[in-house]
Amino acid sequence: MSTAMNFGSKSFTPRAPDKGAFPLDHFGECKPHKENFMKCLRSNGYDNSLCRLQSKEYLECRMERQLMAKEPLEKLGFKDLVDTPSSEPKDPKP
Repeated sequence: MSTAMNFGSKSFTPRAPDKGAFPLDHFGECKPHKENFMKCLRSNGYDNSLCRLQSKEYLECRMERQLMAKEPLEKLGFKDLVDTPSSEPKDPKP
C-alpha cells in the first residue's frame, strides 16, 4: 500500500527577518568597532556590561551604514550613554 504525498499544495511566502537578524558586514566597514568590542570583552572576562560604550559604537556604525535598521539608542538599552542636550549654551556670548 502506498501513500501519495502532495508537497506542491502548500505555498511558502517569505517574510522579512525578525529583529536581531541583519546583513553581514561583507566589506568590513564596522570591523574596527567589532574588534574593539571583542577586545574589551576578552579583557573583562566577557562581562558585556563593562563594554557597553564599545557595543554602542558598533551598533551606531552598523546603523549608519544601513547594515541594520535605525533604532533610537534608548530603545537598544543605551539610554544612559546617549548625549542629552544641555539646557545651558556651550559658548555663552559675553
